Amino acid sequence: MDDSSRRRLQQRRNQPSFSSSSSTGPTRFRSQNFSTNPTKTTQSSNFVPRSNSTTATTPNNTRNPGRIRNRKSETYDGINQQQEEQEAGEDVGSIIGTCPFMCPDGERAQRERLRDLAVFERLHGDPRKTSPSLAVKKFCRTISVKHVQASDVRPLAVLEDTLNYLLNLLDSSEHPFEVVHDFIFDRTRSIRQDLSMQHIVNDRAICMYEKMLTKALASLYVLYEANRNNNFVYENEAQFRSFYVLLHLDSKNQQMEESLSYWFRNVPSPVMKSKEMHFARQVLRFYRMGNYKRFLCTVSSEASYLQYCIIEPNVNEVRALAISYINNCCYKLHPYPLEQLSKLLMMKELDVESLCHACGLKITSDDGENKSLPTKQTTFSIPKESLQSYELVGLQQ
Repeated sequence: MDDSSRRRLQQRRNQPSFSSSSSTGPTRFRSQNFSTNPTKTTQSSNFVPRSNSTTATTPNNTRNPGRIRNRKSETYDGINQQQEEQEAGEDVGSIIGTCPFMCPDGERAQRERLRDLAVFERLHGDPRKTSPSLAVKKFCRTISVKHVQASDVRPLAVLEDTLNYLLNLLDSSEHPFEVVHDFIFDRTRSIRQDLSMQHIVNDRAICMYEKMLTKALASLYVLYEANRNNNFVYENEAQFRSFYVLLHLDSKNQQMEESLSYWFRNVPSPVMKSKEMHFARQVLRFYRMGNYKRFLCTVSSEASYLQYCIIEPNVNEVRALAISYINNCCYKLHPYPLEQLSKLLMMKELDVESLCHACGLKITSDDGENKSLPTKQTTFSIPKESLQSYELVGLQQ
C-alpha cells in the first residue's frame, strides 16, 4: 500500500460514524415513557423509600371545561393507571406491612427536607414540618424489590384508618376543590398500591374500593355541575349518573332513600330522560319491590357492561330472595322443578343447584334424574358469605 492510500484510510477511520449514532438516538428516545394523562401528574411522585431520589411534579392541566375526552381514551387511561398500580405491587411479590403510621418515617423525613408537603400535611402551615397524624404516603410509580421493606408498607388496619381520614377531607372548605381532589386522588392510589403489594383481596378491601369509587363519582358530579351550561349534557354523563343510582340499590335506611330522592331532583332533565337513567330507575324500583322476574329480565336485556358489573352482587341477592318466595309459598306436595326454576332465575341448572345448597336447601331427583326443589324447607337462610359469580343466561353483551 502506497503513502496516499494509507493517508486516505487513516482519514476514513477518524471520521465519526453517523450510522451508529442515528441508530442509537431513536432507540433511546423510544425507551422514555411519557404520561398522557394530566390528571395523574399533580400529586404522583417518584419517591423511593429510603433512597436519595428527589420528587418530581408536573403542572396541573386538568381544568379545561370545554373539552370532553372520548370514551376510548378514558378507558385506556384507566387501564394504564390500574396496570401501574398492579405492576408496582406484583413486582415485589407478597409482603406483610408493618408501618403503623399513614406515612413511613423515611418518606416523611425526606419530604420534610425537600419541602414536599401538601397543604393538608403541614404542621401549623410550615412547609418544612409535618407529623405522623398529618403526613400521608404518596403514590410511588417506580418501585423495586430492593427498596421495599415491610416498614414502608401499611397493614390493612392502617390503610382503613388512612382512607377514612382522607374521605373526611372531602368536606374541607378551606381549600379549593381541585386542591382537595388532587391530594385525595394521589393518596388513594397509594392505598391501592399497598393493598396490591400485600395481595389483600378480602371483604374489607372490597369495602375500601367501594368507598374510593364513591369518592371518585362524587368528585365527577361536582365537576359536571361546576361546568354546567344551560341544559348541556356531557357525552357520558347519563351513564355515570346511573352508576350512582345502581350503587345505592341496597341502601335500605330512610336517610339514604331521602338523599336519593333529593339527588334525583337535582339531576338535569335531559339526563333523567336518557335510556341509562331510565334503566337505573327501573332496576331500583323492581329491586325494592322484590319483583325478581322483572328485575332479572330488565338487567339481562338492557344493562351495559359497566352497569352489570355494579349490579352483579345484587343479582344473586335477588335470586336468593326468589328462592325464599318459592320455598315458602309453593305447595309442599308438589316440588318445584329445577329446570323451570333455572329459566325463572336465568341460570344454568347446575348453578341453581349450587345456589340452593348455599341457601341451605336440599335438591331431590326422581327415577328419570329430573331434579326438583322440595318446598317448605325450614333450613333456608340467606348466605352470610358472598356468593360465587353465576352467569346470567340471556345477558345481552
